[in-house]
Amino acid sequence: MVTGVSANPQKINLRRPDIMEAVQAQVLTHYRSELVERIRAGGGVLSAGELTVKLAKEFGFCYGVERAIDLAYAAKKYFSEVSPHTPIYLLGEIIHNPEVNDQISNLGIQIISPKPTDEELSLLQSGDAVIIPAFGTEVGTRKKLEAKGCRLVDTTCGDVMSVWKRVRQYSKESVTSIIHGKAKHEETKATTSQARAYGSGHYLVVFTLAETDYVCDYILNGGDKEEFLEKFKGAYSAGFDPDLHLQAVGVANQTTMLRGETEEVQRRFKAAMAKKHGEAELDKHFRFFDTICGATQDRQDALEKLLVEPMNLLIVIGGYNSSNTSHLAEMGEAKLPTYFIKNAGKMASDKLIVHYNQHLHKEVETADWLPSGKITVGITAGASCPNNLIEDTIRRLFELRGISVQELLAN
Repeated sequence: MVTGVSANPQKINLRRPDIMEAVQAQVLTHYRSELVERIRAGGGVLSAGELTVKLAKEFGFCYGVERAIDLAYAAKKYFSEVSPHTPIYLLGEIIHNPEVNDQISNLGIQIISPKPTDEELSLLQSGDAVIIPAFGTEVGTRKKLEAKGCRLVDTTCGDVMSVWKRVRQYSKESVTSIIHGKAKHEETKATTSQARAYGSGHYLVVFTLAETDYVCDYILNGGDKEEFLEKFKGAYSAGFDPDLHLQAVGVANQTTMLRGETEEVQRRFKAAMAKKHGEAELDKHFRFFDTICGATQDRQDALEKLLVEPMNLLIVIGGYNSSNTSHLAEMGEAKLPTYFIKNAGKMASDKLIVHYNQHLHKEVETADWLPSGKITVGITAGASCPNNLIEDTIRRLFELRGISVQELLAN
């Protein structure tokens, strides 16, 4: 909604000029970086001594993330002034960045589960404010909050809602939604709930091309139903039967996946359906709609261009549970030494860095990671990473080479 609030007792306009002016000034003090802006204005390159840092052309906060943060800050300002005793809750994380979520918590906004427990719901009262994060929330959770009379500050990203519209249409047509994404991700959970809320459709979540091939083979050749259901446990709708519900499928995706991979998922399902039912009948059995977020794609495209340039290593900054950031790290790993860190503090010294290993799902240590001599370091960041964390990383890199960025910029 334009107001940013779905309200039962009354509608509240959080986008009043007086509120937003104060909020945006506060957000700037928390997340802005003059250094990053200056480097960007200078072509995205900063050099001193034997170190050169190159920024990808597109990185960091996207519009949807900025909007979500603005609305969370606006909710705090509004209720502090109009109803200071009104509790404000947030479902899980506003975005996938620990520093940003800590800032939201420091405002006095209380964090509850993305899918509140009965105990948490019992604490909520009519009129309490509840912030829905940028990923959205499940249909059932929203209905429970509305039944409580909570005032909902809905920060769901517009690109996510576009996916919801698509899977609802699939559902109404009794088409099974094949969601390319991570079954446990908040966005995917919200999307799958939409797939069952307004029609008779089902859903199945596939994460890898290997899973895609397994499903396509089942469509073409059949197989062991029990094995199928066990393999995808937790990733399909209640009552889903692969023998019945793979007759007509529509592909959609978590908005932060790699475009090329989603396109390949789509191509393989389309080919399987064409082979199974014939090209003339394809429209009855297959649907597809491009639901990759524009900001996600912009950051992937910018990194792809950066990776063509000669560099010694790449640093990717962002929350470890951020899907779009993890894909940037994957792209880097395929080309050169890549270190996925959540903040500059992970660069302990030029001899030691602590970074996230996506294959092991944990932080690991790498020694002698920063080469001596003349080097170029590439930097990018996910759509949920603020510029101040990018600045911290740049400053730390130069500091490890004994160079003060402050002195550098003063020249």
